[in-house]
Amino acid sequence: QVQLVESGGGLVQAGGSLRLSCAASGRTFTNYAMGWFRQAPGKEREFVAAISYSGFNTDYEDSVKGRFTISRDNAKNTVYLQMNRLKLEDTGVYYCHALRGPYNYWGQGTQVTVSS
Repeated sequence: QVQLVESGGGLVQAGGSLRLSCAASGRTFTNYAMGWFRQAPGKEREFVAAISYSGFNTDYEDSVKGRFTISRDNAKNTVYLQMNRLKLEDTGVYYCHALRGPYNYWGQGTQVTVSS
C-alpha cells in the first residue's frame, strides 16, 4: 500500500506559476513510477506528466510540454509538478499517481484554478 498526499494547489492568474508536491509513504518510493493526472469539471481524468523510477525519463501530455516540469526527490519520497505559464484550461483537480506493475495508487487530489 502506498499513501499519496498532494499539496500546492490554489488560485492563480493566467500566466502565473504553481508547484505541486506529492508526498508518498508506505512502500519503497523508488520502486514506483510516478505521475500527475488532472480532471476538469465535466471531463474525464487525463494524463499530464510521468517520471520513471530513477527520474531519468519523463513524459508529458502535449498541451503542457514546455510549460510543466515533473521531478522527484527520492530522498524525500516526493514528486513535484512545476507548472509555468498557466492557462485557463489547466484548471482542474490534480491527482498524484504511483505505478508499479499491476499496482497503482492515487492521492486525494489538489485543486488548481486559473483565473483570467
